[in-house]
Amino acid sequence: MQVAQNILETIGNTPMVKLNKLVADLPCQVYAKVETVNPGNSIKDRMALKMIEDAEKSGALKPGGVIIEGTSGNTGMGLAIAAVVKGYKCIFTTTDKQSKEKVDALKAFGAEVIVCPTDVDPEDPRSYYSVSSRLAAEIPNAWKPNQYDNLSNSQAHYEQTGPEIWKQTEGKITHLVVGVGTGGTLSGTGRYLKEQNPNIELLGIDTYGSVFKKYKETGEFDKNEIYPYITEGIGEDFLPANVDFTLIDHFEKVTDAEAAIMTRRIPREEGIFVGNSAGAAMAGLLQMKDRFQKDDVVVVIFHDHGTRYLGKMFNEDWMRDRGFIAPKAVLTALDLVQGHVHQPLVTALDTDKAETAFAKMQKFGISQLPVKNADGEWVGSLEDSRLYSALLKDSNQLQQSVSSLMGNPYPIVSFNTGIREISSQINKDNHSVLMMDMGGHWHIITRQDLIQAIAQ
Repeated sequence: MQVAQNILETIGNTPMVKLNKLVADLPCQVYAKVETVNPGNSIKDRMALKMIEDAEKSGALKPGGVIIEGTSGNTGMGLAIAAVVKGYKCIFTTTDKQSKEKVDALKAFGAEVIVCPTDVDPEDPRSYYSVSSRLAAEIPNAWKPNQYDNLSNSQAHYEQTGPEIWKQTEGKITHLVVGVGTGGTLSGTGRYLKEQNPNIELLGIDTYGSVFKKYKETGEFDKNEIYPYITEGIGEDFLPANVDFTLIDHFEKVTDAEAAIMTRRIPREEGIFVGNSAGAAMAGLLQMKDRFQKDDVVVVIFHDHGTRYLGKMFNEDWMRDRGFIAPKAVLTALDLVQGHVHQPLVTALDTDKAETAFAKMQKFGISQLPVKNADGEWVGSLEDSRLYSALLKDSNQLQQSVSSLMGNPYPIVSFNTGIREISSQINKDNHSVLMMDMGGHWHIITRQDLIQAIAQ
């Protein structure tokens, strides 16, 4: 049978996919090494397993041990998967800029996750580097992989990723584009590729707020380059041992906005659902288009999966809040009902007793009901203020039919009616409007919906 004995045997041998729409203006061929098909959905599975296996061989990691690491999520996922199979416990520290999806994914594999502040120096005792080191020193039988300085990281890519790319491109690769964080992917893969062909260019993607580019170009570690940034998975405020600056030919900086926007473009234009570091790598590749010639074969690493960024780059409100995409020009009726779009519209029949309608209001905590007749036509509306006035005059009104107490039916607007027109129809005499969405479901828009939309 063609089966794996455990999930760790499925790591690697990821596909190489030709890119088309995103690179239509480039003279060369561009291929993406899609690492999302690893069991942990990222390239970090490769080096996580290698670090553990090497630590087992050296005796640094003993049976029943505790793996403690500072991680943005993907390395932690690789370590957590291996730990489940091999019987280790995991404790991870991460920063508060990482997506909630990443933290929740680590917890899904039984790991403990400690969130630390981003905007502190690596030496600060509160940093995720320092906290992981302290815990590794305090907890018995603990081992810290230290992915930044553990050369098993880059060795994993020298042994696996490099040979895969060389074979998949039949040795025709001319450029490798990789987002650089720990540096293991570009340095390890690049070392293997340059041994096969020293003319292959290694192009690292950096971010503003990181020290890599200036250090490569000047040899100066400039702390003035360091400031908080949003892009995940690339850049650093120190120099990891796995970043081999002698191998890397060039660093290209990419802004948070450019990385985020490209992250959204990749699935929409290539059908490949990848994350923020892939967006940064792709944005950097396009910025460097003048480096490429007609017969070049460019490979870009797509590091991890887009599901880890659903609350960030793939959330339009998150993108708008940071100015990465323009504010929505005009709110429509469909926008106004988003807070209750999945809730069925509560209605009354004109033949119902008023007490039945009043019970619905109490049950659902609402103050108005659209009223239908037996043919499903909107014939009126019932509001708690109108019902209250009637009861003050005669408490027996609850036994009357809704038709004897209802007011005029609510106006009906289209799903694409703008907020200005809707606002003009909601006034002291008319408290709501009705709208049918594209699926044929009715919704009510109230004054409260307008207030919430304007307040955002």
